[in-house]
Amino acid sequence: MRFSDIGVAALVIVIIMLIIIPIPLNFLDFFLALNISLALTILVLSMFVKETLEFSVFPSILLITTMFRLALNISTTRYILSTGEAGDVIAAFGNFVIGGNAIVGFIIFVIIVIIQFLVITKGSERVSEVAARFTLDAMPGKQMAIDADLNSGLINENDAKMRRKKIQREADFYGAMDGASKFVKGDAIAGILITVINILAGFLLGSFTMGLTLPESIEKFTLLTVGDGLVSQLPALMISVATGIIVTRSASEESLGTDVVNQLFARSIVMYIVGGVLILLGAGTPLPSIPFLLVGAMALILGYRSMQGDRKVSFEAEAEEKVEDTSREDMRRPENIIPLLQVDPIELEFGYGIIPLADPNQGGDLFDRLVMIRRQIALELGLIVPMIRLRDNIQLDANQYLIKIKGNDIAYGNIVFDHYLAMSPGAVEGEIEGIDTVEPAFGLPAKWIKSDLREKAELLGYTVVDPSSVISTHLTEVIKKHSHELLSREDVKQLIENIRETNPALLEELIPNLMMIGDVQKVLANLLKESISIRNLVTILEALADHARSTRDVNILTEYVRQKLSRQITKQYFPFGQAKVVTLEQSLENMLMESIDQNDNGTFLSIDPMTTQSILAHLSEEIKKLLQMGEQAIVVTAPIVRFYFKRITEQAIPELVVLSYNEIESDIDVQSAGMVSA
Repeated sequence: MRFSDIGVAALVIVIIMLIIIPIPLNFLDFFLALNISLALTILVLSMFVKETLEFSVFPSILLITTMFRLALNISTTRYILSTGEAGDVIAAFGNFVIGGNAIVGFIIFVIIVIIQFLVITKGSERVSEVAARFTLDAMPGKQMAIDADLNSGLINENDAKMRRKKIQREADFYGAMDGASKFVKGDAIAGILITVINILAGFLLGSFTMGLTLPESIEKFTLLTVGDGLVSQLPALMISVATGIIVTRSASEESLGTDVVNQLFARSIVMYIVGGVLILLGAGTPLPSIPFLLVGAMALILGYRSMQGDRKVSFEAEAEEKVEDTSREDMRRPENIIPLLQVDPIELEFGYGIIPLADPNQGGDLFDRLVMIRRQIALELGLIVPMIRLRDNIQLDANQYLIKIKGNDIAYGNIVFDHYLAMSPGAVEGEIEGIDTVEPAFGLPAKWIKSDLREKAELLGYTVVDPSSVISTHLTEVIKKHSHELLSREDVKQLIENIRETNPALLEELIPNLMMIGDVQKVLANLLKESISIRNLVTILEALADHARSTRDVNILTEYVRQKLSRQITKQYFPFGQAKVVTLEQSLENMLMESIDQNDNGTFLSIDPMTTQSILAHLSEEIKKLLQMGEQAIVVTAPIVRFYFKRITEQAIPELVVLSYNEIESDIDVQSAGMVSA
């Protein structure tokens, strides 16, 4: 525990003890001086902070200082009513500050309380309440703006985390200030009540227990009580002013004094007008001439200095304009065209009618959906999805969107704004009115229905989604389908570095002794191309380390990795422990194995086109039978031919799943529903 923690805890305990235990007058004078100095420190500090969060502990300090003043009030009241004395500080305030006149002192005390209670405290309390309400209301918009900047690449994850934390701290601060301002209000009320009680009780005690006459009692206790009230209310007034400054302080890059000078005296014409009017009043009216002429001259001097500053700013603006002109000339140079050659990995372009879905200020949540897409892909495939760039494109139809991968058009779709997409899961209880369409992600028949028909459609059994969900689902499927294209060497390096701390020996053995980053990237891309998650990267790298000494062929290494991931693949394609699949005849597998050739770049399948077409025709018939049974299209082959058979079929039947026997766990009940022949 640090010394500051112990010191603050001890201070709070001392404050509590001041309420209970009488202390010597010398210590009381010290604490009263400390109270005044602490209030002055807070007041001055509040004028130098640039943002409210620089003084985020202020609500807690407000509570501690309020308790400190009340504890001192109790201690001084104890001395005033018991001994008729309250120390040198209060005596000085009672005699020097108010000139020994109790009536004048009481009036000054009342005025200070009125200023503090009705003007400063009341205003600060209202500002705190409104600031807390508006800060909390603005939090969702600020959060979406941060997500928008994150998705557009303007900030990184750390910047987004810091900005979210700052928003949360601002909300907490203004919420705390809304309650803490009540401390100041209660302190003012308590000060009035304590003063009244001290005066009345002092009259009675002075007259009946101290042997003073009524006039002597009134004079003595009024001076002491008013002095005590001024000693406590002066720090309270300073802290009230500090509270008002803190809660009314808007975000700025400068302190309060700098902003006041720069903004109040910024216009030279204003100061010339004010100076001229004041000189005219001093010279041409019965008003005292010296004060008005003096202040008017000061205003003219400030106007002259402001004009000099305006000229300097104008000169700097001209210099900046010249710099901008130079920058434009630089942009015309051929070498500065290079940044324009960068191609974004993923782009989502949309027509102007879809802009509200991407604008948080209009209630759009598309940016939030993009954040969830990146998280979902990371969990499902183990892939770090690059930043998804959003752009409006006036060349597209109003309600059309376009998905690009590395600058190439991949998929597009259309939405109907203020409508919902209703899809039939296969069995619905009735028809519903709408605009016939096709769901863009999976190609299912669907209808765009009006928002007031949504509940009816759901009751009839339709699956109903909003336009943002349509776009985000389509984008998710496109990213999954092209995930192997999005995986770069830099991404692979980042994934590997992420596990270096926990598995240093594995990486030292594999990279670069057995494989390079590019080789690992090709293996991972092969897995992603067939929708195999690479999230279990440690197991993948272990499989590569086991077999990279015997072969450098990335396709063969991919097959070894798939066999290592057999439990994961089995769970992915056989979640219920049994399935019907299509297999290959032994003669076809033998023919494929005999057709495998090798060159300097690796192995490949050498087979004539007519044989390929015959294989695909027989495969299509067997897959059609399998689908009619309600089963997924899965083909199981011998391990050595799995990769090559997938290559044959990926153009004609891209969604076909091809597995080897070694990739299926032994406890799975796999039944052959058909066999493919050559």
